[in-house]
Amino acid sequence: MARIAGIDLPNQKRAEIGLTYIHGIGRARSLSILVRAEIDPNKHVKDLTEHEVTRIRQIIEEEGSVEGDLRKEVGMNIRRLIEIGSYRGMRHRRSLPVRGQRTHTNARTRKGPRKGTIANKKRATAKT
Repeated sequence: MARIAGIDLPNQKRAEIGLTYIHGIGRARSLSILVRAEIDPNKHVKDLTEHEVTRIRQIIEEEGSVEGDLRKEVGMNIRRLIEIGSYRGMRHRRSLPVRGQRTHTNARTRKGPRKGTIANKKRATAKT
C-alpha cells in the first residue's frame, strides 16, 4: 500500500485516480505528476515500485502544498475574510453560498436541512 503525504492510496485504483485521494490533487495535476515521474497513468497503485512511489513523493513536495498545509492555508484565508468583515466573510460566517448562487429555493448543501418552524408551530397548537 502506497502512502504519500500521509494518505494511504487505494491499491485497486489506477495511479491517476489514486493520487486524487490526496487533498489538493485533482485529475489534471495527478496526470502531470505521473508524466513528470515517467509512470504509466493506467498502472495500478499496487503495482507501483518503491522507487516510483518515492519519485511521486518528491514531485509532490516540489510542486507545492497539499493535505494539511493546503487545508491550513485555505482556513486562514477564510478566517481573514471573516475578520476584515468583507461580504464573502459574512457569507462564510452565516454558512451561506459565497459565490453569488441563489438561496431562495436551493443551497441546501450549504444551509443544511430545512428548519420546519411553521409546521412545528401548527402541531404544537393542535395538541394543547
